[in-house]
Amino acid sequence: MKIAYADCFSGISGDMFLAALLDAGLPLDVLRADIGRLNLAEPVTLTTREVQKGSLRALKLDVETPHSRQPRFLRDVLKIVDGSSLEPAVKETSVKVFTLLAEAEARVIGLPVEKVDFHEVGLFNSIVDVVGAATGLNYLGIQRLYASPLPYGGGQIYGVHGLLPLPAPATLEIMRRAGMPLTPSETTFELVTPTGAAILAGLAVFERPRFNLNGLGAGAGHHDLPWPNVLRLMLGETEGEGAPGMVQIETNIDDMNPQMFGYVMEKLFAAGAADVYMVPMYMKKNRPATLLGVIARRQDEARLAQTILRETTSLGVRVLPLVRYEAQRRFEKVPTPFGEATIKIKLLDGRPVQAMPEYDECLRLAAECDAHLPDVYAAVLQAGRIWLEQAERSF
Repeated sequence: MKIAYADCFSGISGDMFLAALLDAGLPLDVLRADIGRLNLAEPVTLTTREVQKGSLRALKLDVETPHSRQPRFLRDVLKIVDGSSLEPAVKETSVKVFTLLAEAEARVIGLPVEKVDFHEVGLFNSIVDVVGAATGLNYLGIQRLYASPLPYGGGQIYGVHGLLPLPAPATLEIMRRAGMPLTPSETTFELVTPTGAAILAGLAVFERPRFNLNGLGAGAGHHDLPWPNVLRLMLGETEGEGAPGMVQIETNIDDMNPQMFGYVMEKLFAAGAADVYMVPMYMKKNRPATLLGVIARRQDEARLAQTILRETTSLGVRVLPLVRYEAQRRFEKVPTPFGEATIKIKLLDGRPVQAMPEYDECLRLAAECDAHLPDVYAAVLQAGRIWLEQAERSF
């Protein structure tokens, strides 16, 4: 399994993480291409340069974005991402991180999520950071992201809401939701930004894995500190394909309106569930009931259990440790009579063994071409088979 470990001894921001991905092997042209797929109203310029931070070299990413301060709500940011031609995996990751940011901000200012104005978080530079992080992890084939404990200091910072304590309230809320391990620091600088915290909260497991190191990137922060202000990103592979740190959360429900289960499923996926399933069953007194189950990372366990207890009639959940074996995956574009479509490639030991249509892509093409969905699906499936046959010849 391909993994990455974020060594956050000097904290993390979105641009530090993205610079580390670039230094570790993400081509700048690939990043620029994906940012271009967002179809932003105004241009974004991305450049990199090597800098010295204390005794260490690192890559600094400079992002020149429009200076517009127009209000941006979650729906506006999601509209930009959903309306782009990004790969589905990149879209999914980006939406997850921005949703975490919005929920944390809503909690600290006491407003519904839909009324939260992202302010700086919703501006173009943060969109670049989040989408760029998703692009980099997808391009490098990272199947699991790990992270070290995060440093937290004191002091204050000026923001849109005035003078605020550090860690910033939204950052602290993200840390709380993810149950992040923290380590004290004497600094009065902001070491962990909301965007950096949200990337780790949505994607990382806070453990030090055992792995074979084969890549390394260093992303530079803005400030010059008494120590090298650098985020180190280590790339490597674990010896087995098992995915540690997973849990199975279940509960039996026999007294809830079944119409509510769809809503609960959406809430669980938004809270970080890897999968959600429901099984009809009978309980005591021959009552028809539903087994509600969730597969999730261990770090998301508490948040998902609380979601079930809050959004259903359940009085308790059970949690079992789980090991999941995962195939590698990537996405490719293929031509079809209805237009270009995305297929999901399954790989075993780096070899493509299956190519399947992406349902959302088929649905989009059917709507755009006023065609029958089964016909579009069959055409994309056939295009995937042709792609797979061509790929197999190269091995």
